[in-house]
Amino acid sequence: MRRRERTRQLIELGGLVAKADLIELTGDDRAAILGLLVEAAATLRGERREEQFLLWRRRGQRAFADGAISAE
Repeated sequence: MRRRERTRQLIELGGLVAKADLIELTGDDRAAILGLLVEAAATLRGERREEQFLLWRRRGQRAFADGAISAE
């Protein structure tokens, strides 16, 4: 992945963290935000991966559709 593409990807992912209110809800505690993401990654490595992934995907799609989070 080229540097410009990677930079754009990182900015977009940071925007998702912000739009999910994780910055405000954690008081901008980056260790807590990283902990949430590490926990999600552990869940995706577990036995219930498909079930949890489907749930999170549906929630994300609803958030995009509701306008709570912009798709771009």
